[in-house]
Amino acid sequence: MSTQTKVERIGLVVHPHRALSQALETVQEWAAGHDGEVVQVPIDGQERVVTPAGDAAACDVVLALGGDGTMLAALHAAAQHGKPVLGVACGSLGALTATTAEELDGALDAFAAGDWHARRLPGVAVSADGAAPGVALNDLVVVRKGASQVAIGLHVDGELYVRFAGDGLVIATPLGSSAYTMAAGGPILAPGSDAIVLTPLAPHGGCCPPLVVGTESEVWIDVESGHAGARIEFDGQIQDLSPKRLELTWRPDHATLVKFDGAERLLAGLRRRRILMDSPRVLARDDRAQATTRR
Repeated sequence: MSTQTKVERIGLVVHPHRALSQALETVQEWAAGHDGEVVQVPIDGQERVVTPAGDAAACDVVLALGGDGTMLAALHAAAQHGKPVLGVACGSLGALTATTAEELDGALDAFAAGDWHARRLPGVAVSADGAAPGVALNDLVVVRKGASQVAIGLHVDGELYVRFAGDGLVIATPLGSSAYTMAAGGPILAPGSDAIVLTPLAPHGGCCPPLVVGTESEVWIDVESGHAGARIEFDGQIQDLSPKRLELTWRPDHATLVKFDGAERLLAGLRRRRILMDSPRVLARDDRAQATTRR
């Protein structure tokens, strides 16, 4: 458990268009009743304004009102200043949210009382052509811009793994391994894994299965974009980069997520959202067993 905290300033990161009135009203009333202030943490590209702007560095906690996309934006903003992020599901219950809009008042009470755990999230720092690195909490994607292919060369600890031409490459953390990586045929990394998974996107021929590498490994990726070019996405956000080489570095404990006792675990959440599903044969067997029991 964490220590009791006087919450004097709450920072908000909001979904661009979901209905947030209930959550916003709860936050404002809770802050007013605890001599606190509510500000909105500026996010690049975010035009929706719900309260005056404020710096995440001066906040005791950052609330993400929305879903997992909003959570990632809040985590990036808060990680720069070591601030915890409390995810509030508004419209859908994602993998990272800790509470719902209906239960937000109690969640804020629990946070202030110190009745929460810090879930540390690692990131992958990616340097493009030797520049200052950006950090991905979910994944970084190199993907073709147009009709031409991208040629990728993967190197691990000074050894060439494979070269391939295709749509691109997904570089994912354990958290991100159940997102784009899984959709592209890569493995899910179990909670607690310290590893990075590299998943080729639609490789054209050859043999280049997804690769899981240890966090201490030295990994670099050579990129040859076709005539249409290639783009880079950090956690779904397009970056104005056209690198020839990417170098990876593991960042343990990069961001902090607020977690309460009894929170849904990762694999259970994936099953609830039907991202993971049992095979039809197994489900049919369960149906037959239930039908027999009811007789």
